[in-house]
Amino acid sequence: MFLVTGATGGLGRRIVRQLREQEQPVRAFVRLMSDYAELENRGAELFIGNLSRDRDIQKAMQNVQFVISAHGGESEPISYRANLELIDRALEANVQHFVFISVLGVDRGYDDAPAFKAKREVEKYLQASGLSYTILRPAGFSSNLLPLAEQFRRTGIYWLIGDPESRTSIVSTDDLARIAIAAVSTEGAKNQILSVGGPEILQRQEIPQILRRIFDREPILLNPPLLAFDGLRNLVGVLNPKVRESLGTLRALLANEFFCTPAEVERIESLFHLKLETLESFLRRSISN
Repeated sequence: MFLVTGATGGLGRRIVRQLREQEQPVRAFVRLMSDYAELENRGAELFIGNLSRDRDIQKAMQNVQFVISAHGGESEPISYRANLELIDRALEANVQHFVFISVLGVDRGYDDAPAFKAKREVEKYLQASGLSYTILRPAGFSSNLLPLAEQFRRTGIYWLIGDPESRTSIVSTDDLARIAIAAVSTEGAKNQILSVGGPEILQRQEIPQILRRIFDREPILLNPPLLAFDGLRNLVGVLNPKVRESLGTLRALLANEFFCTPAEVERIESLFHLKLETLESFLRRSISN
């Protein structure tokens, strides 16, 4: 039995979908008000609970062999605490393998980025726990670009904040789901931290050009400087310091490069016996569906 947290998110939903396609038993940890109909229709066992309640995590862990922690979107203290509780309960339940979805660059010391700090501390806690684990550090989810692609389809507008020449290697969310599942049974992935990115290193300004090819329309590129974002963030911070703090993670993502080297790509493809999908292929396939 797999336990998947964040099961209704962009990654978690794909993990559950692929597990059910493989006819694997999976328990999807979901919130009551989330959209979980697809997961139920695919035959996933639903656990309706709240990751901020330790007792819910303890109940969800019963008869589980593998855990994939793919949740996000909660406040960083809740997400951090939930992952520590998941690790502790997994240890008690003699879980065979724990897969944690972290983020590329988490070890760079972005002190102003709460999500990076929280994920790095979870990484360290998992490494010291005694559990068999795999930590995946994706360079960014391709599925996160689907709303921007839809906006581009409607308006032709693409927002690009900061340096347009900044590099990235966004991973296909379907590939990441496949890797997360395979990690529990891949010997070379055990007790490893793996960087996961797409097969191409792209400048951020190349993404609207991909959309131009897909939709056959010229992009209207809006490229405000990072200083404009900083000004807005500081203004918001006067009214709500917590929002200003939470925007630190977004600033780190906008201000820095996140890409995998060719050697890291080759390692993933060799270890998991797959050919990583390009961003353009993912977008074309997802948009046509």
